[in-house]
Order: sequence, then structure tokens, then C-alpha cells
Amino acid sequence: MDKDNLTRVFIAVDFPDEVIKEVARVQELVSKIKFTGKLTELENLHLTLKFLGEIDDEKIEKIKNKLKEIKFEEIKLKLGKIGTFSVRRMPNIVWVNVEGGGIYELQKKIDEKLKNLFAMEERFMGHLTIARIKYVEDKKGFLERIKLIHVKPIEFSVSGFRLKKSKLDRVGPKYEDIEVYS
Repeated sequence: MDKDNLTRVFIAVDFPDEVIKEVARVQELVSKIKFTGKLTELENLHLTLKFLGEIDDEKIEKIKNKLKEIKFEEIKLKLGKIGTFSVRRMPNIVWVNVEGGGIYELQKKIDEKLKNLFAMEERFMGHLTIARIKYVEDKKGFLERIKLIHVKPIEFSVSGFRLKKSKLDRVGPKYEDIEVYS
């Protein structure tokens, strides 16, 4: 398959300004902890419901049609705690948890609609990636300081989800909506 004709695609929800402001405040605190890596650009903040990978236009059309079948009702969510994902005990992602059963229900509906096109998600955890870590010298100290950061439990509503594409370049990813569902 010709890689030039493939598009990197995922399904996500975006966040209201009040959530983005809180994440900016939290990122400011994270940036004061010594690490090598990059904070997520505020305009790129989203919660990935399903990553679909690099796919062709024909499959994108099938996905768009399947997603249109989902009955979506506004869901209430809340920012939760800060945490990290690690690879071989080295933190590589700093995230903020997103709480609210509605996001899990939406993710399951999406999974169900796309089950003939993509594998089902085994473990979904609603979160926003706020930083990507390349290296931390003092892992224990880094994790202890991350745990001390308080995230305001802002409640917010999500009134839709989006099929997005991403283009990767030297500066970082650029995201664009393919279709919006509400």
C-alpha cells in the first residue's frame, strides 16, 4: 500500500477553554520539574477515544458512515488527578485523568460500531496527555513532585466527538477535524 495516500486518523473529544486554562496552569508546574521532553501544545489538547492508525480514504469513508450511526447525548466530565505512564519504569507520559462514566460509554459505542474494521480497545483510560518525557535523571523525585500537583476538579460538558487527522512534522503534530459528530 502506498504510504503517501494514507492518513493518520483518530477519534477524540476536545475541551472547553476553562479546562485548557487549568491544564496550562498544571503544565506550568510540571515544567518546573527537571526532565527532558515536551509539553503538549495547548491547541493540541484532546482526549483520544480510539486511535485508528494510518488508513486510506476508502476506509475513512466507512468510518465516517459508521460513526454517524452513534446516538450521542451530551456528557458531563470532570478533571481528575495527575499521573504518569512509564515504559520500563521510566516515565514517558504525564497525564490528567478525566472522570465520568459517559466517556467510557461513548468509547464503547465507538468500539462497537467499528469492530468489523478495527480491533476492540482492551484498556481504555480517559486522560489528557499534558507532557511527553524523553528522559528523567531522578525518577523517584520526579514522580514524587508530580504527585504533589493538585488539579482543580473542573466539571465540564462534552457535546460531541471528532474524527481527526494528524500530520507529523519537525515542529510536532498538527490536528485537523475530518468530521464532527454531536
